[in-house]
Amino acid sequence: MSSRRTFLAGSTAALGLTAVTATAGPARATPSVTVPDPREGSATRPPNFVIVLADDLGYGELGAYGQKLITTSRLDRLAAEGLRFTDAYSTAAVCAPSRGSLLTGLHTGHATVRANPSSGGQGSLTADDTTFAEVLRARGYRTAVIGKWGFGPEAAGQDSHPAARGFEEFYGYIDHSHAHQYYPAYLWHNDVKEPIPANAGGVKAVYAPDLLEQRALEFIGSHASEPFLLLLTPNVPHAPSDIPDSSAYADRSWTAANKGHAAQVTYFDSLVGKVIDRIRELGLEQDTIVLVTSDNGPHEEGGVDPDLFDANGPLRGYKRNLYEGGVRVPLVAWGPGRVRQGTSDRPTPLTDVLPTLAELGGAPSPTDVDGLSAAPVLAGSANAARHGHLYWFRDERGVTSRANAQDGGRATWLAEAVRKDHWKAVRFAPERDRNLPDAQWQVELYDLATDRGETRNIVDKHPARAAELVALMRASWKDAYPRVPFGARLTLPGPAVPAQAFTVTGTLDNGSSRPWTAASLALRAPAGWTVTPTSPVTADHLAAGGRLTASWRVTPPANTAPAKTWTLTAEGGALTPAGPVRYPATGTVPTPPAAPTRDSYLSDLAWISASNGWGPVERDTSNGKNAAGDGPSIAFAGTTYPKGLGVHAPSDVAFHLGGGAVRFTSLVGIDDFSAKQSTLGATRAKVYGDDRLLLTTPTLTAATGPVQVDLDVRGVRVLRLVVEDANSRTSFDHTSWALARVTVA
Repeated sequence: MSSRRTFLAGSTAALGLTAVTATAGPARATPSVTVPDPREGSATRPPNFVIVLADDLGYGELGAYGQKLITTSRLDRLAAEGLRFTDAYSTAAVCAPSRGSLLTGLHTGHATVRANPSSGGQGSLTADDTTFAEVLRARGYRTAVIGKWGFGPEAAGQDSHPAARGFEEFYGYIDHSHAHQYYPAYLWHNDVKEPIPANAGGVKAVYAPDLLEQRALEFIGSHASEPFLLLLTPNVPHAPSDIPDSSAYADRSWTAANKGHAAQVTYFDSLVGKVIDRIRELGLEQDTIVLVTSDNGPHEEGGVDPDLFDANGPLRGYKRNLYEGGVRVPLVAWGPGRVRQGTSDRPTPLTDVLPTLAELGGAPSPTDVDGLSAAPVLAGSANAARHGHLYWFRDERGVTSRANAQDGGRATWLAEAVRKDHWKAVRFAPERDRNLPDAQWQVELYDLATDRGETRNIVDKHPARAAELVALMRASWKDAYPRVPFGARLTLPGPAVPAQAFTVTGTLDNGSSRPWTAASLALRAPAGWTVTPTSPVTADHLAAGGRLTASWRVTPPANTAPAKTWTLTAEGGALTPAGPVRYPATGTVPTPPAAPTRDSYLSDLAWISASNGWGPVERDTSNGKNAAGDGPSIAFAGTTYPKGLGVHAPSDVAFHLGGGAVRFTSLVGIDDFSAKQSTLGATRAKVYGDDRLLLTTPTLTAATGPVQVDLDVRGVRVLRLVVEDANSRTSFDHTSWALARVTVA
């Protein structure tokens, strides 16, 4: 691993640089070919897109899908005026992996997020994930996500933040669990926590979905004159069944939880209705496509009885099940000027959203997504591409009674499912190990053409068909799924030392299927910084899969303030067959804090940067609620050491030594506390001195114990402690540096 940090297009600063990141005047690299702004020169207005994603709304919970007890008049009208999909699918039976797949177009055999955070899943998008917001923003779309994001960590300035994944406007919940609060003490607005004082101390005064509604309507109004993408993700009707007004169901002899749940579904219906009303008020109905769907099947938490409402309709299963009731979801497409009326029985997973929006919005799309464009379906064509098969994976530790009963007591087992044509196979692993031989899995087979409710397991009658679908399951899963690079990236060193030049590299990758022309890269740096190109910054032709690489020498002024973070942005532009595109790639470099002048524990020093760390990094990230600088106690084999650094693979913590230290010593390994949580952790630790690798440990496990580190660090300006996963099981890779200390000459 090099000492450089890579950033992908889309962070907040790329959307509108602050005063401190003004263009670096005449030093800016100027391409010889001018790429027009994507918003200019279009004779036909591209459609606006509004995607409304409910949280745990079952297939049968809308009147248009058979609901009898809950009122959903606005959505029923929308379905009558638009296109109702009968065989639409979420890509997972719980929300985080489903939402990640929706955004990126990758099913759960390839996606970054494959499980809920509560089940030990990673729970974060990465710099390699391209979302449909990034795809459309390159074509000039204004982009917003309002509501539940659900991918941590709960912090700004990281790759999983909405701003880093293409959304220039964000309001709502970053954290998955925080979104379970309907009366939160704060919500995030872009990269800032905004308190809701009326809800302080647990008071239920301001209902968060009302705030989300207000922001969504404001966003539509603010961007009525330009193409926009709005992803609206209210947290209804997820448990708990909190809602200010359930009077519409007051006369029912239901429990309070069931009344609240019904009122939440009706609230969702009303919210969608208000969005449609705003679109009509602004005269945008001929230029807007609205998609309404859900992230998975119906829930049964908080006392809600999904059977009372027939929430899964004719289907078997609930949230957490890979049977149809857990993954088949309502999907309504509406757009009077652009979407045909009727129904579609095309099996349509939500991975199709990214390529569909790309085609309709005239934007290049990554070639390595699993989704297929459903644009022809919306237009009424019978020639839309169909999937050879659909795939689902489940790694879920949460258990609810009905879901567990449907799974035959196997709700916490690893599970997979495949649908091919009308055949559906589900299989369960008795151990939490996906690499178990096929013979140890329990396989079920259903014919959806004659048994939509999956009531008859016919695996014994069709063993060859079952074996075919199991083979598809095996082929659909990749332990790692390296992406085809797409868009712009920026590679920055760290830190930026005042008056010392450093090299910045930018790339523009044509990860689409068609060639681009007039490709260019330009770099913007803070005001007063010198930027000098050291390579060509344009290319006349960029083939499909091709790359333009450019580099610059950047020098901060001698009076640059210490211990601050500075933003640089590379902007890649090109002409594509659909029109011009612009991809911003923004990254930050810190100026270092003061170097230590005496022997010091690292936990007592200010760090330059830290990812996936706790203990002394609590100032930014909270796991154990330790005060900044104290360093947690670390125990190996029953011996306790003070002044520790705790990390989670992959992690990277950097300290400024300024060339004045002579030795670095530590113990590094999987500590006793982590070993008690699981024995499956396996990591490797590395130490870098500037760009030089000083140490790579053997594989660290609970059984091997810690490794002694004793290194000569004379002349090292930046010391980096890196921990990498060693067995593709990052959920268990809690690793600690004990007595991490530098000796100063």
